[in-house]
Amino acid sequence: MKSFMAKKEGLERKWLLVDADGAILGRLAAKLAPILMGKHQPTYTPHVDTGDYVVVVNAEKVQVTGRKAQTKEYDYYTHFPGGHKYVRFAEMMEKKPEKVVELAVRRMLPKNKLGVAMLKKLKVYRGPEHEHQAQKPEKIELF
Repeated sequence: MKSFMAKKEGLERKWLLVDADGAILGRLAAKLAPILMGKHQPTYTPHVDTGDYVVVVNAEKVQVTGRKAQTKEYDYYTHFPGGHKYVRFAEMMEKKPEKVVELAVRRMLPKNKLGVAMLKKLKVYRGPEHEHQAQKPEKIELF
């Protein structure tokens, strides 16, 4: 009996729609990462990107538990001397709530070229509208 190995050419990807209204950020990211990796399918192969496309709407309505809304910080480096910057969670949710969801999912994906390819299949939108009606995304309930 031979083992099945998925190939990039023979994959059929689905488009899934997830409503993040009222979802907890970490729990949402923990559900989305395996879908992007393809671990929810029987054809999962670790060295091939077998995951589906995911469209997340209402990113501005994501919540966090405890005191994370006041204490959580995102840091980045500008590559200039003294360029280590911090942005609080509350500020990030006001300016770029899409980036908050994207960063949470990104940190749960593999840290290699395959992880970068998986992250490109994640489409996050601030409000209830999205640009992917032509792909006819299938709405799924994660919670």
